[in-house]
Amino acid sequence: MLSRFIKILVSVLMMISPSLPHLFSLPAIPNGQQLDLDSRFELVWSDEFEGDKLDKTKWQYNWWETERKGGFWHDDMVSVKNGNLVITTAYFSEPLEIPNAYKGYFLTHDHKEYKEGWYTGCITGQGKQEFLYGYYECRAILPKSTGMWSAFWMMNSGVSNVDGSGKDGTEVDIFESMYYKDVSWGAGDCVVSGIHYDGYGEGHQGDSIGKWFSNNPYEEFNTYGVEWNEKEYIFYINGVETGRLSTGGVSQNPEYLLLSCEVAGENGVANADSRGTGKISMLPGDTAEFIVDYVRVYQYK
Repeated sequence: MLSRFIKILVSVLMMISPSLPHLFSLPAIPNGQQLDLDSRFELVWSDEFEGDKLDKTKWQYNWWETERKGGFWHDDMVSVKNGNLVITTAYFSEPLEIPNAYKGYFLTHDHKEYKEGWYTGCITGQGKQEFLYGYYECRAILPKSTGMWSAFWMMNSGVSNVDGSGKDGTEVDIFESMYYKDVSWGAGDCVVSGIHYDGYGEGHQGDSIGKWFSNNPYEEFNTYGVEWNEKEYIFYINGVETGRLSTGGVSQNPEYLLLSCEVAGENGVANADSRGTGKISMLPGDTAEFIVDYVRVYQYK
């Protein structure tokens, strides 16, 4: 009931001014321009996740070493079934074994041991393919839990350069599902989009277009996309523009794609923080699934 009231309130506020919901930290309803996909873009790359295995010509796992915020990334949490990529989040009282793909990698890299906790996964196109400009989209159902989130995003190595600019590389969060249930307002069913550059330490800078409703995203498929050109990033939900960013200057370097889930917290221990809206709502024995129908990359005609 509260969520329904919030959506009615948001609709009224947007009739007065589209920016009003964000002033009250409320999600807004996508109301921008419609994406003109067919006349402006051509499909250059895609993964429809057919078959029963991850396509290793397009994706790999070795982007991060074991521990990730309040949980762990592990290959076994990623599967392909029924025409979808599925990243599962679940609790394990005993640490999972290190996947074969990591064993040689860990001989030459520092890493943290797997232990009891929440396990989930990530895939990345790093080392497989990178893209410059165009339109990037996935179609997905989001994982049902507070205290964790899924994401579709872009990266390159230049993100770590601290030089006051995002032109050499920017983390572009096409969406993050941090608001399954908004503990402050009861306004769940929304996602956030934003950018990060100049590393992740004291020099870090970033910007966000705020929270945006999608259509029952934790039960139904929605599309999430970004158009990236020399001047700005334009974000879309179901082909409708939600916002634009160019803070710090737009990345001028090719970037690779990632699909991931993360658990809020640190040192492998789940903990409520500003990401994930509160304590994780799953219990040991529960699972949450990030289900991705496809990822598609378009470039300008």
